[in-house]
Amino acid sequence: MPFKLLVLLVFLLQLATPAAVADPRLELPASVVQGALVTGRVPPGSSVHLGERPLRVAPDGWFVFGVGRDHGTGIELHARFPDGSRHLAQVAVEQRAWRIERVDGLPPATVSPDPALARRIASEQARVSAARERDDDRTDFLQAFAWPVQGRVSGVYGSQRILNGEPRNPHYGLDVAAPTGTPIRAPAAGLVILAEPDFYLTGGTLTLDHGHGVSSTFIHLSRIDRAVGERVEQGEVIGAVGATGRATGPHMHWGMNWFEVRVDPQLLLPSP
Repeated sequence: MPFKLLVLLVFLLQLATPAAVADPRLELPASVVQGALVTGRVPPGSSVHLGERPLRVAPDGWFVFGVGRDHGTGIELHARFPDGSRHLAQVAVEQRAWRIERVDGLPPATVSPDPALARRIASEQARVSAARERDDDRTDFLQAFAWPVQGRVSGVYGSQRILNGEPRNPHYGLDVAAPTGTPIRAPAAGLVILAEPDFYLTGGTLTLDHGHGVSSTFIHLSRIDRAVGERVEQGEVIGAVGATGRATGPHMHWGMNWFEVRVDPQLLLPSP
């Protein structure tokens, strides 16, 4: 190929391909995994979009977003800096293998609830979803998260059961087996935005908001020790392990969200 034609081809490819060269003003990991809660930083006064979605940027430049269980292989973030310049960052998303379990021969009533129960479940889940829409400017999510309970990990994020050939929702949380009454401690500081003792599926349910749409939800609680509107600090007791709602035994279930995106709490924790 003639040299001039080669130079022209390279130039055209550069025009057609979004810039992936790192900009030191945008602090961001080059790759993440499915289920990750991702923090980044830009100069104060910048704006950041995840695709077309604007992200809240703290006064000191911190921002956060979540990567779902089934997210594809890449993410694009658009940053606009105070001087008006822009940068497009491409972040690779590593795919994970999920644990799938098939269970057949179950009575139909245990797989699909009757219409009245289905309506109750939908109403309760809508209340949890509404709480997760909160978008405070607090940045409690920047803390190093701690284990709420110590014990054997009995359930992991992303696993899924297929009951009587029907795929169920994946398990969106971290389970730790522990005796009923074991104290559950706040993994990071936050504000209590939901505290319900008797939801049908999840039993005692408490949600902590960590700011910028990041929240932690604990379910099956035997006891709730905090009320809506209370602020708790990392390590303070918020409730106790139980088996309320639909649970096969006492354990802590901890689910994390960035708004509607469910993320993996275990990725934020040190090895047990």
